[in-house]
Amino acid sequence: MYHFDIAAGSKAELYHDLYAALDALTADEPDAIANMANAAALIGQYLPDLNWSGFYRMVGDGLVLGPFQGKAACIRIAVGTGVCGTAAATRQTQRVDDVHAFPGHIACDAASASELVVPIVHEDRLIGVLDLDSPSPGRFDEDDAAGCERLMALLAPRIAAVTG
Repeated sequence: MYHFDIAAGSKAELYHDLYAALDALTADEPDAIANMANAAALIGQYLPDLNWSGFYRMVGDGLVLGPFQGKAACIRIAVGTGVCGTAAATRQTQRVDDVHAFPGHIACDAASASELVVPIVHEDRLIGVLDLDSPSPGRFDEDDAAGCERLMALLAPRIAAVTG
């Protein structure tokens, strides 16, 4: 149904193409869960060296597992706990080169070595977080953080109705 020509060139080209593909996938779809599912699949397919890509949704006063690609994951995470909970509490992207050195890291998959978590905020309301894990230490850099922040800025209004 969808075919995307995602550049295998520079990281800037990769994120540019991912942005265009995510925009095309979600532009006319009002269902937040469907949009998160397609975003998780797109990111998981095209970003190299990931073992998990997905979402935790802000439900009540905590994060609850949303659509993802990868092994089964932790279902609930308290705000302020682990990398995802820290991103939610601070509303700042967390880029962790070595998850085993992160205080309070929650190990859903023992194979994960590094993590990138981007908070998703719309109209000053935390909707959830994008969580990316890699089996390689130091996998994520500032370009990944900026690229994923831009992707989530696009997605935020298209998933804003997901929380209760």
